[in-house]
Amino acid sequence: MILDWQAVIEQLPTMLKASVLTIQLVVMSCVIGLILGVILGLLRSSEHWWVKAFPFAYMFFFRGTPLLIQIFLIYQGLGQFDFITESFLWEPIFKQAYWCAIIALTLNTAAYIAEIVRGAIAAIPSGELEAADAIGMSRYQKARRIMLPRAFGIMIPAYSNEVIFILKGSALAASITLAELTYTAKNLAAKNYMPIEMYTAAGVIYLILAWIIMIGFRLFENRINKHKRHTPPAVS
Repeated sequence: MILDWQAVIEQLPTMLKASVLTIQLVVMSCVIGLILGVILGLLRSSEHWWVKAFPFAYMFFFRGTPLLIQIFLIYQGLGQFDFITESFLWEPIFKQAYWCAIIALTLNTAAYIAEIVRGAIAAIPSGELEAADAIGMSRYQKARRIMLPRAFGIMIPAYSNEVIFILKGSALAASITLAELTYTAKNLAAKNYMPIEMYTAAGVIYLILAWIIMIGFRLFENRINKHKRHTPPAVS
């Protein structure tokens, strides 16, 4: 089988343009999802059951159901409620595939990030938290100065995997006719009768984006955890 790479080159600008929408979905959902996930992770780490009950239920639902189902529930399901369709948010947000995809991706990734944050907080040496209590830090000061900075350093590898997962999960936005990379590749394949060429090109673009994400997080991890590579001078 000989692939028609000339056709791929001709359609490459169209696919690169569609990849911009994919990047928008990933960036917006991961940024908002990180904020929400950190809040949920802190609540999940509480010692009180009534505080961590909601984060547990939230994480159980969004981690236990397929992302595709969540997209359909938000894009098609919310329109079944009158208080949604009659609200001022219906036309600009809940009726738009773009925003529904971002909402679904954000809520999904926030559940996974919350678990990553919870695990990172649990991995912090207890002595550091006990030292914060010993010098009289408040709960807020301990979270801001000890828990979150240490947790971010621990969770970077797992969070980078989650960002790549969302990159791949963004392809499901094609199911609600959002013209991102996968949807565009599907249309070009149907138009030109070249499914192998178009999907291969889309796969290569996804690989390049994933590689950029991995390299970026690797550099960020080396920078934020540079103290771990510090060798104290020998005492003579």
